[in-house]
Amino acid sequence: MWLSEKLQKFRKLKTQHSTLEILLLQNTFLHIPGIAKTTERRLWKEGCNSWDDYLSEPNRWSLGSANKTTAQRHLEKSREALNQQEHQFFRRGLGMRQAWRAFPEFRNSCVYLDIETDGNGKNQQITMIGLYDGDTYRCLIQGDNLENFRDIISHYSMIVTFFGGSFDVPVLEQEFRGVRFDQIHIDLCPTLAQVGVRGGLKKIEKQLGIERSPETEGLTGRDAVFLWRKYQQRRDEAALDRLIAYNKEDCVNLEKLAEFAYDKLRATTYPKSPQLSLQY
Repeated sequence: MWLSEKLQKFRKLKTQHSTLEILLLQNTFLHIPGIAKTTERRLWKEGCNSWDDYLSEPNRWSLGSANKTTAQRHLEKSREALNQQEHQFFRRGLGMRQAWRAFPEFRNSCVYLDIETDGNGKNQQITMIGLYDGDTYRCLIQGDNLENFRDIISHYSMIVTFFGGSFDVPVLEQEFRGVRFDQIHIDLCPTLAQVGVRGGLKKIEKQLGIERSPETEGLTGRDAVFLWRKYQQRRDEAALDRLIAYNKEDCVNLEKLAEFAYDKLRATTYPKSPQLSLQY
């Protein structure tokens, strides 16, 4: 995979700050029932910047209409859930729109996921599932090892997709009845839209300077369907290899986009964040 000079600069800027400086989850209050962004921002402005700040002086801070007893219990549970990596708690509290806030804390148990299908409309079947954990890419293929997905996905606390809330996950739920998708889910399509980055995956990659290999440059989802059909009808191994390469880059590039989205959103959400975002 090739990174443009812009993305390399972005990663270099990130390394200039400690991990603690770029975390946001423990500065988050809007997952508490009754607290919205306006109250959260006011707390930050008044000096209540973390769960520890609030819990050390719970009577000092005003929460508006939110119940203070509920808030204290919720923050105590937040601290416990984070220590125990109880991802379900944060999935419920953050929802998909704010799921990006948990990215660093659950990144070690995160999978970047992308599926391919046969393109057969409402009756479409999954032909391939790509899973990348930041180190290793795994490809599950129809007729070979697709059923392994049931076990594999249960080992992750967070999934990252592009348009997966509307496509990948519903299709997976239909294919794998009984599988619990209780992970924190960062769908990068609407998440990137929050910082004004819109369009399809390939368009956004180009916008941010992420280049594809010569083997997959220019391929689209429609091409992925044709490659699968070519493999199925002719047992064309070269077509399958190209489809796997295409899916792999879809998955691997999601990590770069997740890093970008997190830093842009953190910088625009939390006023005390170091400014790492790129101009593009």
